[in-house]
Amino acid sequence: MPVSLTDPVLGLGLAAFALLLLALPLAFWGLSTSLAQTDGLSQPTGLPQQSGLPQQTGNSGLVRVLVASANLALTAQLVLRWWQSGHFPISNLYESLCFLAWACTLTQLLVERSWPSALVPASATPMGLGCVAFASFALPDQLQAASPLVPALRSSWLVMHVSVIMVSYAALLVGSLLSMAVLFTERGKALEVRSSSIGSGGFRQGVMAASAAGGPSPALSLQSAAMGVSEQLDSLSYRTITVGFLLLSVGIVSGAVWANEAWGSWWSWDPKETWALICWLVYAAYLHTRLSRGWQGRRPALVAVAGLVVICVCYIGVNLLGIGLHSYGWFFDS
Repeated sequence: MPVSLTDPVLGLGLAAFALLLLALPLAFWGLSTSLAQTDGLSQPTGLPQQSGLPQQTGNSGLVRVLVASANLALTAQLVLRWWQSGHFPISNLYESLCFLAWACTLTQLLVERSWPSALVPASATPMGLGCVAFASFALPDQLQAASPLVPALRSSWLVMHVSVIMVSYAALLVGSLLSMAVLFTERGKALEVRSSSIGSGGFRQGVMAASAAGGPSPALSLQSAAMGVSEQLDSLSYRTITVGFLLLSVGIVSGAVWANEAWGSWWSWDPKETWALICWLVYAAYLHTRLSRGWQGRRPALVAVAGLVVICVCYIGVNLLGIGLHSYGWFFDS
């Protein structure tokens, strides 16, 4: 599809695509290098072991800079489109995908800041890249051009509802991708999650100190213990999904209030509303299995991966069909 480079909005989208496209192979290269270093090196005995996550390598900083630059390019793109159109840039599928890519890259940077690991950019960068690529090269021209808002969308609820929903999708997508990574890391080892359901990033175990003959009874002391790659990813994905689920709940409630204000009905079983409810139920089941059933590790990861598929159907599938009040337009319409 020809893209006009004279349009600064589309040009910024292409710049973000180029930056993420360059960051992706560097992220996988850094992951392979860090895994090789983790397998080849052992820590001295007698010292507390560090986190089992693959540590960042020399090019991890470059990957972070590229992703941050892509996020800045997407920020400038959305601000410029907002200024050109006069409304929040979420009126069509192109703007929505760019906003989702912005939220995914921002979530990736925040997660990586809290938990430095080469696995984070390798897992999350493909999502932002895929959103920008789909928006820039797959959408027809009429879905890329700015369009005026329909009367029902001319409300202050637009920024509140849509932005929260899109940020929740980003957190759920990144968390689900990290859960997917749990399924592929340390596959030959039994996964024993020794932290709580929320996870603290570390673990301390009790060790009985040996006592001399005739001396006092052995004393119990706490020593740091290493957590494996899958254990750290399980904890990280759980907390990211929890944030996304809370934001999704707020977004659904705000959408119901807005629907009642605009159309006189709290819930109309529109296709997007129905799939959003299914998405909420899937991730509610994920949290329920962890908090009530005590599931940890690979079993809840499978539920999170199912949630990833449901989000894709909810977000893209409705627009492919071009039906319902929430459709951004029929993708196959020429």
